[in-house]
Amino acid sequence: MFGIRAAIKNAAVARVAFAQRAPSALVARRYYSDHEETYEEFTNRYVKFFENVDEQFELQRGLNNCFAYDLVPDVAICEAALRAARRIDDYATAVRVFEALKIKVDKPSQYEDYLQALKPVMDELGVQTKEELGF
Repeated sequence: MFGIRAAIKNAAVARVAFAQRAPSALVARRYYSDHEETYEEFTNRYVKFFENVDEQFELQRGLNNCFAYDLVPDVAICEAALRAARRIDDYATAVRVFEALKIKVDKPSQYEDYLQALKPVMDELGVQTKEELGF
């Protein structure tokens, strides 16, 4: 009986100690830089990234990171991503760039504007959209 009381007491002490430590673990992450990246800096960073991609994993990781932001990537980023996809011979990812754009834009007319702006690159690289492929 005495052993059970000691175990309960130790558990209560541990619970109180944890409760006292818990708030420090929940402190928000602090960033030491006040610099916010501009849209132009964002565009330049990803264009340079896609120009240096040499394997499929890097390309897909870059696209996931780029499209995770709360903005629609610039045409220059999409062009660099398409060129990277064709350079490493990854046609499927090139098609998925357009799928991601279609999901990311607010209006269908914006998607059509992107298609129109990227049409010369699409023709040059031989890339079609999912709809043009019949899916």
